[in-house]
Amino acid sequence: MNGHIVITGATGVIGVELARKLIVRGERVVLFVRSPEGAVTKIPGAAEYVRWDSAMEEGDWRGFISGAKALIHLAGKPLLESRWTDAHKTECYNSRIFGTRHLVSAIAVASEKPQVFISSSAIGYYGSFYRCDDTPQLVESGLKGSDFLARICIDWEQEALAAEKIVPRLVLLRTGIVLSTRGGMLQKMMAPFQFFAGGPVGSGRQCISWIHIDDEIAAILEAIDNPVWHGAINLVSPFSVTMKKFAKTLGDALGRPALLPVPEFVVRLLMGEGGGYAVKGQNVKPFFLEEHRFHFKYPELSDALADLVRHNK
Repeated sequence: MNGHIVITGATGVIGVELARKLIVRGERVVLFVRSPEGAVTKIPGAAEYVRWDSAMEEGDWRGFISGAKALIHLAGKPLLESRWTDAHKTECYNSRIFGTRHLVSAIAVASEKPQVFISSSAIGYYGSFYRCDDTPQLVESGLKGSDFLARICIDWEQEALAAEKIVPRLVLLRTGIVLSTRGGMLQKMMAPFQFFAGGPVGSGRQCISWIHIDDEIAAILEAIDNPVWHGAINLVSPFSVTMKKFAKTLGDALGRPALLPVPEFVVRLLMGEGGGYAVKGQNVKPFFLEEHRFHFKYPELSDALADLVRHNK
């Protein structure tokens, strides 16, 4: 097979939308998934459904790396879906490090290298902060953070960078908070608002650097197609907001008040150490996207949330 597009993490929020979009535009899409049978139902129309997970160093999947138009690596155990324990943190870290390492190993021995390797990362790379108004806007050349989430992202990128000299092009996607009603932060925040119990999480002063799912997908498609795109790219809207403003804007979109904040101690009680990151954020600027004149369909939070709420009804 040649000219196909491989996607890991295809059954996640981003992966599903990306795979569907690529299939619609006529690409031959190969999905690396834990359960091929389940993926057929969730994402019909792919060329191949191949069993893969981050622990698989060998397997039939390696044969699909050679000749790929693009290898898009989105897989990683969700960080904030469970209460943090040492075991959970280790699983989250290992899923990213070993999954990327095994893919790079397969690229190294492939007879025909993928034209582009697009590997996930996140804006956690820069570290986490409590307040939006006392942190500078972070661009791709910004300093690395030093907390656990930063270490995951830094080490994750380091594994991907091992492919830099063996593929024609490497792209590192430093994604912010992806807004979707099918998963992630927005989906979790919407439920309390339906019962008039919504509000900001934590102090409300932390910075939310977000991106609408449609803009996330559009940026990844551009990364596939545009040979100029390379290196680290911040996938966030041009306009970050405080958590307080985010909650107020969400309440307006839903026609509900945003009067009941969730205190930090409650978040920490529910999530353990992970709760500390849920009440922090990053003030990130999409410098690369702006420099390359990427068109944001939803640059403003109010428009993004109105669209998502409207299509969720």
